[in-house]
Amino acid sequence: MTKNSSETIALIKEMLDNAESSLHSAKNLLIELAGGEIKSTRDYSSFAASMSQSKSEEGTVIEGIFNGEQMIGPGNKIYPVPANYASKSKLVEGDVLKLTIKPDGMFLYKQIGPIPRKHIVGPLLNDNGQYKVIINEKSYKVLLASVTYFKAQMGDQVTIIVPESGEATWGAIENVLPKIE
Repeated sequence: MTKNSSETIALIKEMLDNAESSLHSAKNLLIELAGGEIKSTRDYSSFAASMSQSKSEEGTVIEGIFNGEQMIGPGNKIYPVPANYASKSKLVEGDVLKLTIKPDGMFLYKQIGPIPRKHIVGPLLNDNGQYKVIINEKSYKVLLASVTYFKAQMGDQVTIIVPESGEATWGAIENVLPKIE
């Protein structure tokens, strides 16, 4: 390969990186602007339709929207998000994720577009096997992996993270508040 070819390849790579960054920023703005309209998994599918899918040397790269449990990708295809990753990363409904499916079948997730968030506090309850946090008569489901990760117990006051605007079904546990006696 000649020096000129190497320079051209480097320039093309830089241009693609800039284009990808611009697309990422535009998608985040779109999600932020439409944040108030996201109310359920069905609504996420319209946002997921605008996400990209491509192939690279690393594998297949897919962008999607986190719905509280899973990632919804282009074509409304559902991709499992490990509960431990969602819990430790404190993923919130509406976050944009990038999934790389390696040639050996391994799934690697990365949060690439967190939506605006707010923190709220309420008691942890268990409703027929589903952990929830109740705040102002609204219940937010939380992942079992988060409950066990934070060693939360029924009745504990927990801080959860939810989208800043719009309705949410799921919350991500931020912390368990210490009991003051």
